Amino acid sequence: MSTALASPPTTVRAQPMGSALSGRQLAAALPSALRGMSPRALWDSPVLFVVEVGAAFTTVLAVAEPSRFAWAITAWLWLTVLCATLAEAVAEGRGKAQAASLRATLRETTARRRSPGGETVQVPSSTLVVGDVVLVSAGETIPGDGDVVEGVASVDESAITGESAPVIRESGGDRSAVTGGTVVLSDEIVVRITAPAGQTFVDRMIALVEGSERQRTPNEVALNVLLTSLTIVFLLAVVTLQPFASYSGAAQSLVVLVALLVCLIPTTIGALLSAIGIAGMDRLVRRNVLAMSGRAVEAAGDVDVLLLDKTGTITFGNRQAAELLPAAGVDAAELADGAQLSSMADETPEGRSVLVLVKERFGLRERADGELVGAELVPFTARTRMSGVDLSDRRVRKGATSAVTTWVLTSGGVVGADVGATVDAISASGGTPLVVAEQRGQAPARVLGVIHLKDVVKDGMRERFDALRAMGIRTVMVTGDNPLTARAIAAEAGVDDVLAEATPEDKLALIRREQEGGRLVAMCGDGTNDAPALAQADVGVAMNTGTSAAKEAGNMVDLDSNPTKVIEVVEIGKQLLITRGALTTFSVANDVAKYFAILPAMFAVAIPQLSVLNVMRLHSPESAILSAVVFNALVIVGLLPLALRGVRYTPSSASALLRRNLLLYGLGGVIAPFVGIKLIDLLVTLVGII
Repeated sequence: MSTALASPPTTVRAQPMGSALSGRQLAAALPSALRGMSPRALWDSPVLFVVEVGAAFTTVLAVAEPSRFAWAITAWLWLTVLCATLAEAVAEGRGKAQAASLRATLRETTARRRSPGGETVQVPSSTLVVGDVVLVSAGETIPGDGDVVEGVASVDESAITGESAPVIRESGGDRSAVTGGTVVLSDEIVVRITAPAGQTFVDRMIALVEGSERQRTPNEVALNVLLTSLTIVFLLAVVTLQPFASYSGAAQSLVVLVALLVCLIPTTIGALLSAIGIAGMDRLVRRNVLAMSGRAVEAAGDVDVLLLDKTGTITFGNRQAAELLPAAGVDAAELADGAQLSSMADETPEGRSVLVLVKERFGLRERADGELVGAELVPFTARTRMSGVDLSDRRVRKGATSAVTTWVLTSGGVVGADVGATVDAISASGGTPLVVAEQRGQAPARVLGVIHLKDVVKDGMRERFDALRAMGIRTVMVTGDNPLTARAIAAEAGVDDVLAEATPEDKLALIRREQEGGRLVAMCGDGTNDAPALAQADVGVAMNTGTSAAKEAGNMVDLDSNPTKVIEVVEIGKQLLITRGALTTFSVANDVAKYFAILPAMFAVAIPQLSVLNVMRLHSPESAILSAVVFNALVIVGLLPLALRGVRYTPSSASALLRRNLLLYGLGGVIAPFVGIKLIDLLVTLVGII
């Protein structure tokens, strides 16, 4: 049933959770973990399935030939399976907790559907279909996802984004998309429904954060195949071990052989593999980014090229007048007067900033109405690219260099070489030049000077790009600016490459060229014209404020609509891959210590020379085997917080990451079991279990 969020909306922004596991979390996940122990549920994880089969087998053996050792091994094998399913249940529980807070507010709403004749009929929101047009007024809940086709309104989207500040939604442009369940605060809009009942953005959001739509990623599948292969190899080794042991006079009980198998197969990473993937998507959700699949998160970790818009991402986007540069023979005060007059009809942010500059630098107050009697204001338009004012004996214009130059030349005036040099210098520095000119009476027009507009680069961007470069990621700034301006801003921000005067076709062509070279590409966008590039990119981050076409084309949606979030997305993807690699290394390295614990215990009686391998000086063969099995189960719970939190990622080269991985998790994976198994052996002996 189609539903919408009740008013007043409640935020679902998740708060960061500590790495430590609380008893409440474990208790809440326990029922799901017990259900996960079903053989049917474990069939997709061959490693854990083998452990469960081994636990069932030792249970039969313990019943047939009861002993304290057999029952202890059996109990800890079942606990190993439970710890594994508990890891996944805890990871899924975090997502389900977020979805629960959102689902709690869902309810049926009434929509005012407009008929082709213009009449409105009240219908349940669940009956709306794609193409229906609904009228939504102030105080009403938007009944479904759609695009505004008429009107403009202030909308409260806090239930989706967690931000209390309302946003403007209007027909046309890149801010026309609205989400079902959000509330109109002012005015009235007409919305065309774009998503069928039950498939709205909120419905998809719930399904994704719960993990119900999560599928294994290619890397997970590949690693699972490797783990399965290792399990088969160790299974064959253990099965063939008994005949050799019998021949040497060191035949072992089947309970010991099962314990050996479980300790040798990669149980740890097999248990944590799914939890690592779920936690990676969860970390994105906690940053208010909704990933449509685990594949997208993994792709973010492998990104080679990152495309970023200049405006709003690298720069603040609000160009401000920074200085006035008079032409030769023109006084600065005269230029300031002309700049003020020509900006009076310019309602753009740039035009407003010119008025502020001349007031602060030259003390020019706002013109009184009486001073402009008979004046005709010329507003700025995208077609003329100029603004100005026509007085009785004077005309003043301000605008783009080419537009004002043409205006001056048409009247018979000339543009001095000094003006061209000033314009080039401003463009080369990354600024935007606006030329000011005037014409008095019938005399030829003359240039008064140039206004320097600066687009300020955001603080910390150079450091962010340096970090990306250290990751091996090349950054490309995409802008509609001219090449001179684009290169100057790129140099200031520290971007690697520039695509200037970019069109949607240029973006798409650039992405395809990079992909043909074997590189993975990420980009962000919000407009319909960005949709082809978002769909083509390996990681396409669409802004929540963008159009429906952009959100459908991308494989991630940033609920905060912050274009710089794409950098965090890449870092989270890297962290996911590093976490998986680190814990895999730790799991494989664990086996080294287990060899020194179990093999001497199994064969030292028949082959005394093997006792030299008992470097841990374990108490007895039984305590050694049990200690290894106990450690094998406990290490899963011990590593679960790290799997959920993720391994800390420090931007560095691949070789440096490999060295760190081997030293910290490879060497640590060897040392930790020696310490852990020895401590467990002491405890087992102390309490007299064996």
